[in-house]
Amino acid sequence: MTNAVTETPDRPKFVIVGAGVIGKQHGKVMTELGDRVELVAVADVDLSRAEALAAERGGRPYASLADALASEDIDVVTVCTPTGLHGVVAKEALAAGKHVIIEKPAEVTVEKTDEIIAAQREAGTLVSVISQHRFDPATDIAVAAIEAGELGRLTSGIASIDWWRGQTYYDSGDWRGTWELDGGGAMMNQGVHTVDLLIAAMGRPVEVFAYTGTLAHERVETEDVAVAVVKFESGALGVIHATTAAYPGLSARVQIHGDKGSVVIDNDELAYIHRAAYAADQRDVSYGANSETDNQKDSLDLPEKATAGAGRDPGQLSDAHRAQYLNILAALQGREKLRVDLETNRQAISVITGAYESARTGQPVKLT
Repeated sequence: MTNAVTETPDRPKFVIVGAGVIGKQHGKVMTELGDRVELVAVADVDLSRAEALAAERGGRPYASLADALASEDIDVVTVCTPTGLHGVVAKEALAAGKHVIIEKPAEVTVEKTDEIIAAQREAGTLVSVISQHRFDPATDIAVAAIEAGELGRLTSGIASIDWWRGQTYYDSGDWRGTWELDGGGAMMNQGVHTVDLLIAAMGRPVEVFAYTGTLAHERVETEDVAVAVVKFESGALGVIHATTAAYPGLSARVQIHGDKGSVVIDNDELAYIHRAAYAADQRDVSYGANSETDNQKDSLDLPEKATAGAGRDPGQLSDAHRAQYLNILAALQGREKLRVDLETNRQAISVITGAYESARTGQPVKLT
């Protein structure tokens, strides 16, 4: 039986579940949204952390979501726990008839993600997964060019996450680098956003083959380097390179190539775009130009933030976070379509978990 869902008020009431690093970022989002939202509760198994975040951002502290739901009038539950607990919290919230926002990724496996999807359909409420880089101006420009056919037929794409995480990072929490709660390493935890952008550009993935390794860290179950090849439904091919073992840490980069143009996004910024339809010379050339003058970025009327983004420092709040929250709020009011739902995030999880299975078995994995 589907739970009855009350109409969402103009200023929905939120609870944040999980008052760690990510929970603090969501609290910051809510503060910057001002009177559009009201944070009424913060829940964490470590009550002192809930108390600290509530004191900073508002609301009352609780030791569990159940306690918060029993005491507060809540419209939306924001899930910021370790990844392997996302499903438990989300399903509890959905059983109570609440809307849900889940920090990326939705869960650690496709099967657990499907459980949340089933619970969401039963509840009849909205669930969005944080994928804020889909809201970057650079991403909007790239996707618009692809959808308009300005890159021609897409042929290949590359997602590269060249980061460093020290041993102290993995030692800072018992859940970090574990299969049960982190769901994976460089590809699942750090790389999921960039993998998601590759999918946003290239379309539905259908097969993956991968190798993984743990080469630069100790006391870590999961990988700190992964390479994968992805086949997409269109026939285009993709490459994923994800690592937390690239000292001192470089950028996250997405390249999309077609037979009429290319786009490169580097650290959330539009680094390169070329579309043959806008080039002065559209003749078929044998070897290509490979010239900086072919970058049309500076000749386009682009938003400033498309080329000067905030980057991916987890301590910084980008405008893209606010943009995704505004889309969620508009969807709650029925004014916009939800741009990132569970099914959308499921594709990235499918690629990543498929890559892990391929690395274990040495065989390509078909994706569903």
